[in-house]
Amino acid sequence: MITVVIPTIGRPSLGATLAALGPSLDVIVVDDRPGAAAPARTSGGPAPEVAEVLRDGGPASGRIRVLRSGGRGPAAARNAGWRAARTPWIAFLDDDVVPRPGWAEALRADLAGLPGEVAGSQGRIEVPLPSGRRLTDAERNTAGLAEAGWITADMAYRRTALERTGGFDERFPRAYREDADLALRMFAAGYRLVRGERVTLHPIRDDGPWASVRLQRGNADDALMRRVHGPGWRSAVGGAPGRLRRHALTAGLGVLAAVMWTARPGRAAAVATAAWAALTAEFAWARIAPGPRTREEIGRMVITSVVIPPVACARRLGGELRVRR
Repeated sequence: MITVVIPTIGRPSLGATLAALGPSLDVIVVDDRPGAAAPARTSGGPAPEVAEVLRDGGPASGRIRVLRSGGRGPAAARNAGWRAARTPWIAFLDDDVVPRPGWAEALRADLAGLPGEVAGSQGRIEVPLPSGRRLTDAERNTAGLAEAGWITADMAYRRTALERTGGFDERFPRAYREDADLALRMFAAGYRLVRGERVTLHPIRDDGPWASVRLQRGNADDALMRRVHGPGWRSAVGGAPGRLRRHALTAGLGVLAAVMWTARPGRAAAVATAAWAALTAEFAWARIAPGPRTREEIGRMVITSVVIPPVACARRLGGELRVRR
């Protein structure tokens, strides 16, 4: 009745995801690493349990199939997975989540008896958070997944609905917006999506001090969302307003100040610089204030708050140019 599809880039966390599923479900792992014949590795060396799964299906190979999708992104990997399945329902999980004990039984209960107009059921995401201190900027970003709608960290779709809508749009190359895009197309096709009772943990992982800057690549995907779904797409998926206009003003003032100091230093250049500094400081404080305010966190927020506005604008511009082509 159900096939679980998990796209992966060889994270060591895949082992915990598979172990939590147990032996009662058919699983398709889609290896989306470029050059998928290479063994999965971590920063500290090989990850044997993951490499074993990606090589031959692992110790429970009778229940686990491995496909290769060639590094084309999670949307393409999920499409390869569900199209290879033959069950009425496809449950998508990410390779960095851990289903709670009893998840398989709860999934079956969530899907049992759903009327035909219901195309999908979302699991409940729990993010284990540190206690005794405020959350860092990165931790707050991950914590937001607990309230996000229709994310494929744990999302089951009816196969007929995927066939009717064409599945995930492979023009989304990252794990960003491709799930929201599919949900909006499901709604446009007349389907409903519901929330189930099963629970999946999404641990917080350390992606390094520049993770918030790398996240700005998603601005290119926002351009595609606007092109496909119109200017109201963000409210349609329950998203908060973005800061792109403020980032554009900040980046523009930074460029203007640099040009004026080079061409004609003086009062006007100083005013432009002060305006840029004020906007940058406001952005940095908005990220620092709710956090632990340690020296390390403050330093990281100040540096990345200088870098993020121009990077966000460059990514969005690149996305706009691509969708117009």
